Amino acid sequence: MLSLKNKRLVILGAALMVLGFLAFIVQVAGDHPERAWQAYLINFLLWSAIAQGGFLFSVVMHLTRARWSGPLTNLSLMFAAFFPVSFALFLFLFIGKSYVFPWTSMALHGKEVWLNVPFLFFRDAIALLVLYGVGFGCLFYTLQLKTDRQGAGGRLRTFLDQKLVNHRDAGRNEDWIRHRISLFSVLYAMAFAGALSLVGYDLVMALDPHWVSTLFGAYQFIKAFYLGLGGLIILAAVVYLGHGDSSGLTSVHFHNLGKLFFAFCLLWADFFYVQLVVIWYGNIPEETVYVIGRTMAPPWNMLAWTVLIVCFLLPFFILLNKKVKTRPRFMMILAAVIIGGIWLEHLLLIGPVLSHGSDTLPLGPMDGLMTLGFLGLMIFAVVFFMDTFPELVRVKLPMEEK
Repeated sequence: MLSLKNKRLVILGAALMVLGFLAFIVQVAGDHPERAWQAYLINFLLWSAIAQGGFLFSVVMHLTRARWSGPLTNLSLMFAAFFPVSFALFLFLFIGKSYVFPWTSMALHGKEVWLNVPFLFFRDAIALLVLYGVGFGCLFYTLQLKTDRQGAGGRLRTFLDQKLVNHRDAGRNEDWIRHRISLFSVLYAMAFAGALSLVGYDLVMALDPHWVSTLFGAYQFIKAFYLGLGGLIILAAVVYLGHGDSSGLTSVHFHNLGKLFFAFCLLWADFFYVQLVVIWYGNIPEETVYVIGRTMAPPWNMLAWTVLIVCFLLPFFILLNKKVKTRPRFMMILAAVIIGGIWLEHLLLIGPVLSHGSDTLPLGPMDGLMTLGFLGLMIFAVVFFMDTFPELVRVKLPMEEK
């Protein structure tokens, strides 16, 4: 049975989903259906990256044998609940392929072998299936190790009893399970880099098929981890504010997570700058036209400055302060602002192609409502997972033992 708090969150998530769906239908049926698909693509990329990057946190903590993460590692596992939703959202993009892929009506000059809709969906679907499949494998063995070492009961124990053979009889001891977790963790990290690079190439960079950047893939998966850390901060703050000390979270956890968040703020800005300066220094027309259109030509130039300020300058100066990083409520607000800034960054990359010729930013209330709909999907998925396995909130992983 859902708790009262969880019921409220489920109702909130459902209400936001309905609101976002209605906004999408209204926009598609209006005069500018391309705006609906533009917002849909941006939100798919954003919320999928939050889930993918949020789950990566648990993988990194396991591989580095970090003890400071504590219950944050448990919370990051919950982002796996969004994996099936993300895959379904990707498949739905096929319906709007004529709006999402402008190169279908362009002369590609030999690039048709790579840039064709069936092959694109096939390879990206395979990449996402591998990423999510490996992620669920990592989650499965982590839950098994948790129950064996900590004696968790309830739904978590029942679930594993139904899905597992008796691993003790098969000689599968704790070391064997740990080895499996390490194997799946390494595979997830590799799949994360590969899948995010491929999706970034196909769904973002290829929208302008005559522009190429070899750094774009790395930029995409670094940004995804940056987003994932922001999502984890928000989830941890919500859990802490709702459960207090019983959640196992302390100001130290938020301080350490804030330092990691600060580090990837710098790394994201570094990749942003390095990609820009190499294009500027090379001064090749095929490359510079992409940058000039997004940083110097109105209305995108003001958006570029907004993205730089919100995603880098603002968090850089704020996170220099130690006390700020120890305050869950303030960190939650800051993370939400940065995620909003990355939403605008996606618009900066995608908008000039999908809204070609527009004198104003293709941004309106419907875009916000659709974003709230995707937020509702995330809330619904995470709350469902949290209610199914409530032990994840309060049972520590073996690596947390001192």
